[in-house]
Amino acid sequence: MKIHDEHLSEPGLAVVDITAADEETATQAAAVLGGLWRSSGPSAPWHTPGQAGVTVRAYLDLRRAPLTDDDFGPGRE
Repeated sequence: MKIHDEHLSEPGLAVVDITAADEETATQAAAVLGGLWRSSGPSAPWHTPGQAGVTVRAYLDLRRAPLTDDDFGPGRE
């Protein structure tokens, strides 16, 4: 997948590709990152022929401190 200039247009923005043995693990890893930083969440998974595993991509915004329970408001479990 191509990374577009706007995804890295300023310091603090990152593109993370996560490869795992299975789709569930890759998606869960991206979701964990999304629970810490502002994130696009995981992309649709893809497999690259000739390479092991499945990959998902997430776009992260590291310009702010990691998220806390206060960022989600009342009722978050």
